[in-house]
Amino acid sequence: MENDGARGRGGRQSAARPDERASADGHGHDHDRGHDHGAAVAADSDRRFLTAALVLILCYMAAEVALGLAAHSLALISDAGHMLTDAAALVLALAAMRLAARPPAGRWTFGFKRAEILSAQANGITLLVLVVVFTVEAVRRLVSPPTVAGGVVVATAAAGIAVNAVAAWLISRANRTSLNVEGAFQHILSDAWAFLATVAAGVVVLTTGFSRADALASLVVAALMAKAGYGLVRESWRIFLEAAPEGLDPAAIGAAMVCDPQIAEVHDLHVWTITSGFPALSAHVLVEPGHDCHAVQGRLQDLLHSRFGIDHATLQVDHAAEPVLTIGSGARASQDDHKANGAAHLGDCQPSSSGSSEGSSE
Repeated sequence: MENDGARGRGGRQSAARPDERASADGHGHDHDRGHDHGAAVAADSDRRFLTAALVLILCYMAAEVALGLAAHSLALISDAGHMLTDAAALVLALAAMRLAARPPAGRWTFGFKRAEILSAQANGITLLVLVVVFTVEAVRRLVSPPTVAGGVVVATAAAGIAVNAVAAWLISRANRTSLNVEGAFQHILSDAWAFLATVAAGVVVLTTGFSRADALASLVVAALMAKAGYGLVRESWRIFLEAAPEGLDPAAIGAAMVCDPQIAEVHDLHVWTITSGFPALSAHVLVEPGHDCHAVQGRLQDLLHSRFGIDHATLQVDHAAEPVLTIGSGARASQDDHKANGAAHLGDCQPSSSGSSEGSSE
């Protein structure tokens, strides 16, 4: 999220690679703390858990489609469609893990860490498309309900609850900080609720002969799919559009940074997300003349890490121009030409600014 100006920083800011720790001599300093970029990918263990869950889901999904067709149950087929999206999410998550594990090289200065966000978005869009398909079919069956074999529906859905419980347990042991893995986990939990709805529909069909209960259950499944799909699309778009991460207010971060008594101004402040669990920040900091830029920079890095959980921060630190004497004005002036780009955080922090920044970080 850009606090002022455009995302592309001015030419005064160096283009250091994100995995390098840099500190330049003189007044212009680009500094990056040594840290792990984003969530660690435990490739071997995570892939084993996700692969086992994928095999389990695919086997049950094939059986559910066959039984749904035999029983003329849209609820079973829609459940299988939901499981197909779970399987797709796991496949994409496995592929994204391989890509994300590749180190930065050449023009790919962050590696392929956003591959998981691409797959999360694709998975969310697929869910929303299936919602439309199943909703249209459910409405058609409400108008003209077919004969449904309630016994087959109940038995198949009950088995699905057990399958989803095992799959959810396997995925819960993987790294759920990944948007893909967490999305697949939430999908499988929603599958469990969907199977419960399908069991209820089958019992109603068996006991009352009310065949429309099957179509109503499929609408419940579609609603769960819509919720999961919307959540994935929303979160992935937040990252692609480089919005500030949830819980991080750029204005509050800037106010906290400028509370340092040796800082004259902070501007060109940007906060965004590279991938799940990988917030990033860049800013231009002006230090009062006569103070140590390196020391100020180190304190800011510690502040961003401890209070806001930001480990990837690129700061350009310069000395502010000597104040120019003006007659009839007690306001403090900054001669830095970057100020014209937008609002800046000025020095002389007020107690209320510090309080608001702490509240935003909790």
